[in-house]
Amino acid sequence: MAYVFETVPANRGLIDMDDPREIHWWSKRFGCNEEQLRHAVLEVGNSAAKVEQLLDGKEIFVV
Repeated sequence: MAYVFETVPANRGLIDMDDPREIHWWSKRFGCNEEQLRHAVLEVGNSAAKVEQLLDGKEIFVV
């Protein structure tokens, strides 16, 4: 049996859309597919908190 170890992003506050491992990790984290993640990042930027709020359907707060 093979074990797959996932890499946790170095900066968990930002989503690096140029790194396929991060795209996979964040997609699993947010329960979405890659296309949904890319759309969310285009809409609100690469802040993980803002993307999570958007995908959860919550109001996005700007600090």
